[in-house]
Amino acid sequence: MRLSLSVFAVAAVLAAPALAEESFPATLAGHAFLPALSLVEPPADAPRDAWISGKFTGAARNEQAMSVMGDVGKSYGGHATGISLPFIGQPVQGMSGFAMTRAEDGSWYTLTDNGFGNKRNSPDAMLFFHKMAPDFETNTVERRETIFLSDPDHKVPFRIAYEGTESRYLTGADFDPESIQVLGDEIFIGEEFGPYIIRATLDGVVKEVYATELDGKTLTGPDTYSVFVPAAAGTDFQVQRSGGYEGMALQPGTDMLWAMLEKPILLDGGETEGPFLRVIQFDPKAGAWTGESVKFQLAEGATAIGDFNFIDETRALVIERDNGEGDTAQGCAEGATDLSACYPHPAMVKNIVLVDMSDVDEDGFVRRIGHIDLLDIADPDGIALDGMKPAEGPFTFPFFTIEDVARVDETHILVANDNNLPFSGGREIGVAANNEFILLSVPELLSAE
Repeated sequence: MRLSLSVFAVAAVLAAPALAEESFPATLAGHAFLPALSLVEPPADAPRDAWISGKFTGAARNEQAMSVMGDVGKSYGGHATGISLPFIGQPVQGMSGFAMTRAEDGSWYTLTDNGFGNKRNSPDAMLFFHKMAPDFETNTVERRETIFLSDPDHKVPFRIAYEGTESRYLTGADFDPESIQVLGDEIFIGEEFGPYIIRATLDGVVKEVYATELDGKTLTGPDTYSVFVPAAAGTDFQVQRSGGYEGMALQPGTDMLWAMLEKPILLDGGETEGPFLRVIQFDPKAGAWTGESVKFQLAEGATAIGDFNFIDETRALVIERDNGEGDTAQGCAEGATDLSACYPHPAMVKNIVLVDMSDVDEDGFVRRIGHIDLLDIADPDGIALDGMKPAEGPFTFPFFTIEDVARVDETHILVANDNNLPFSGGREIGVAANNEFILLSVPELLSAE
């Protein structure tokens, strides 16, 4: 049974199931990283504008390369990150999704998001995805190929930032891509601004853009091109800003896509419908929404999800997180006014949850089987790299946005972070977070039913 948005405010509290699930152990089996300041050249036919990116992240245009220090923001202590904007070239940063299907060479398709965090400040941030190969022997990550997204056939239903160019490359002012799947010779991208599903070729050419439908209605967000200010939350748009598709899983056996919103939907008046997320089914072969949807219940303290991938025909992994960053051991004391050497909002909830998509209760909630805690990872063999581990205690992955998870084999999963270059830290105060890839041994989690 699926409840309509108009009646959900009454039913939300009653419908939300109590969470009772097992916590499984996780052991670090590999640790590799791509340095934070990793840049890629734009294509030769890209506009000259794309050669200096991040020019609009401040109050006014700034074309002087590497002239303004990045920081984590006032509410997170205002710590500098040691890396300055604008960039010469395009930042590789921001791993925002793993495709379940690997490339022929064994590398992982992984996606970079919209650039610098929002529609306004990212018109010179190009959109692309990569083939990446972490090597846990050398602790490095090889970027084997970068594929830039473009709209040469004018399939995007609005004016793009590079509208007047011949190449028509897409930028972060057009879309915020957050999840990726490969099906045959095409890719499908879950996007946040629309929210949309984007269908493209493996060389990045957009073929279709699909608006979202839920319960017979089109969902929009405050950044959807058809929404104009003034707009009332819950009435004119139902999806929160930065609350579109953060995870999108490809279901083996059916080839259906399940697109999961990052944040709860808004009702009339601006309140959310409850502490859960909508997961909506899309048929890529038909190019249409099926009308099926389920709900994912967030754990207490979790505010959003980061990625979503099946491990077999019915079970899937979901990253759920809070908005914290940094280890609790370096958290600021209550009432502290000097935040220069501590984390005011340390990470508290960073889980990878196993769900059974075939087990849905009468209120539409999928069953949570169990989870691992990314803030409590065993490292008995001392695999964690120097400078990227706590001084004592278990290994942790205390990043603001952890946005990549996929099954590697019957006992291992791969996890990576979005480092929001140059605006996130998490490992060391005053140092930008690297793009870390960790291999976790989690046999109990992957075998749980």
